[in-house]
Amino acid sequence: MTLAAEPHRAPALPHWQQTPPDLTAAIREIKAALRARIEASGRTVEEVFASVEQRIEARIAEIEADRERGEEVWPVLDYDAIAGGTVAMADLVKLKKRGCLVVRGHFPRKQALAWDADIVDYVERNRFFETYTGPGDDFFGSVGSKPEIYPVYWSRAQMQARQSERMATVQSFLNSFWKHTSDDGTQWFDPDRDALYPDRIRRRPPGTDSAGLGTHCDSGTLDLWMTREYQKAFRHLFDGTVEQYDPWDAAHRTTGPQYPGSTMCSAFRTFQGWTALSDMDADQGVLHTVPIPEIMAYLLLRPLLPDVPEDSMCGVRTNQVFPVTRRWHEVLYRALTPIPDVRAGDSVWWHCDMIHSVAPVENQKGWGNVMYIPAAPWCPRNEKYAASVREAFLTGSSPADFPEEHYERSWEGRFTVDQLNDIGRRGLGLG
Repeated sequence: MTLAAEPHRAPALPHWQQTPPDLTAAIREIKAALRARIEASGRTVEEVFASVEQRIEARIAEIEADRERGEEVWPVLDYDAIAGGTVAMADLVKLKKRGCLVVRGHFPRKQALAWDADIVDYVERNRFFETYTGPGDDFFGSVGSKPEIYPVYWSRAQMQARQSERMATVQSFLNSFWKHTSDDGTQWFDPDRDALYPDRIRRRPPGTDSAGLGTHCDSGTLDLWMTREYQKAFRHLFDGTVEQYDPWDAAHRTTGPQYPGSTMCSAFRTFQGWTALSDMDADQGVLHTVPIPEIMAYLLLRPLLPDVPEDSMCGVRTNQVFPVTRRWHEVLYRALTPIPDVRAGDSVWWHCDMIHSVAPVENQKGWGNVMYIPAAPWCPRNEKYAASVREAFLTGSSPADFPEEHYERSWEGRFTVDQLNDIGRRGLGLG
């Protein structure tokens, strides 16, 4: 453990660039240091949190008002408007306020359905169901259907979607909402070049009973309070100037470490996302979010209030996702909102900090199939991870962020290096 030098003569924060050996002691130490740093600004922790709470309450009230008027909470844009640069200013403002988006017709419906069929052929041809040994991680293992999340990464369908010009167009559009260059000229990421981040697929058949996924965040765990880079990224939350916090500022997010775990993401994602391979109605066990991108201000300051035990970060621990629970975050559940109905070829996106969940479903109507593809712009953190992605791609292995299942190493029909286009090669750091 070392001390991070900070400006303005504010009390320095301890930081741990690797997981602290004594987590309980580290939590107590960082909470005391954060309180002291905030109080050095002349404000109490309670005053700072009250300012955040007021801001979040206003956002929740706007969401509730939209529902009462029958308006769609989620922004919805046509791909052609994004590609043609004709998105209305009101839609841009709504997207930035809500931090989430459905892209209608991102891919032609016929293409999406063909990809879905191609994935079925790929897994059946390689006897996946005869060799599947069960969920490789505790998180997705909780959904209940078997299997729902396929540990498949290198099918032709997934790679064709990842390296598609249509995907690159939407990723660049979404990246542009972030402040990616600081006033001093530091470029934190390249908005027009994405790293190829491989993730899995979900196939949920009609009639499925699924327990869903609990309300959580994926940005990190204790590292959000404890590493030097995240302390800088969230500097306005920790120095009493919370009104200046901008959830769209990428400064210091693209260079630091993340504590290892079975549900970690080594890459920096501006938006998490998936592409629909089937039609899905909003009441059929779909994604929900709390569409408030600045929600991290609430989540990171909440543990500093006096009702939280000194050795607790409201349930956040290493080696699991960041939990959002009614015990500590009851008010936020009022804003939890499902995606609109989507059709095959649409894509769904949400700001990397946003709270999200997947609703449970009984006797699901229709298929619920998606490919997980985020926006992960080229930056030091993603360039570093790209080296391990290249090796996994070439060998058909499971990527480093995921359980070591490696089903595809010997599979027939796996996407190969000669099938990469320029977007794919750049996304893998191949020049």
